[in-house]
Amino acid sequence: MVRKKPLVVLTRKLPDVIETRMCELFNTQLNLDDTPMDKEALAKALATADVLVPTVTDRIDAELLAVAGPQLQLIANFGNGVDNIDVNAALERGLTVTNTPGVLTEDTADMTMALILAVARRLVEGSRIIPESEWDGWSPTWMLGRRITGKRLGIIGMGRIGQALARRAKAFGLQIHYHNRRKVAAQVEETLEATYWDSLDQMLARMDIVSINCPHTPATYHLLSARRLSHLQPHSILVNTARGELIDEAALTRMLEAGQIAGAGLDVFEHEPAVSTKLIRLAKAGKVTLLPHMGSATTEGRIDMGEKVLINIKTFMDGHRPPDRVLPGML
Repeated sequence: MVRKKPLVVLTRKLPDVIETRMCELFNTQLNLDDTPMDKEALAKALATADVLVPTVTDRIDAELLAVAGPQLQLIANFGNGVDNIDVNAALERGLTVTNTPGVLTEDTADMTMALILAVARRLVEGSRIIPESEWDGWSPTWMLGRRITGKRLGIIGMGRIGQALARRAKAFGLQIHYHNRRKVAAQVEETLEATYWDSLDQMLARMDIVSINCPHTPATYHLLSARRLSHLQPHSILVNTARGELIDEAALTRMLEAGQIAGAGLDVFEHEPAVSTKLIRLAKAGKVTLLPHMGSATTEGRIDMGEKVLINIKTFMDGHRPPDRVLPGML
């Protein structure tokens, strides 16, 4: 007897090679025009799918999960985090949740290092000079940025991405400091020559550059509050390639406007995809570098993510525990 293929609903367009394999293995509903699903469309998907494959743009909350059909068994998130899913509510309904960890580490670390360089050396401003205006040539005191070699980098969140960033930063001559829920292994600390700070406030007050590389959870919402941001020095640079909700964006904007910190590089935003007009104005003035959430955007990374989703679904449907299952205690 041939077993019926499960209905797998993709909420966004994925790489062609992944969608093709999905169609081979499962009864797959694609989103070919890549239009983000609104709440009504997500509710319909949850009511019909055996497996839902959402992304970071889809908010799967308790209210939506309450209308899920009895056939829904698995939410296989196409993303490293699961802050877009109410994992507790899913578990209460007997649903399994998976994610795609580990495959975006190097890509995100590359982009974080690129943002550090871009802000310190004013790369985005410089790249606009020739296309947008008449250039009069080199001058000894024009477009001066800041040297990063010898500066102190404070990494908030010393997981896979934080450590990958530390390796890159060390090669650029930066001194590595970090704040984490717990110290990393002694061998890792020794290799990176990293200094641990139990107090985030104390670390912030001493850093030249700060990078946020921790996940967004209820406990880390506005981790960099107005009070914490006030610890930064006037010459400090702040970079965020993690989640926008980790920073009190309004407070950061006020500090940038007042010149209380030297600059910021943001790849994520608190109310994404909306970006505040004040931040856009600051970007045009060269006080902040803004990127459209592209930190993990490589062809290789997206395919790797899709392959993890495939493995999680296939393993689950074969009656085994998927390798990337997420439980509330892991968050």
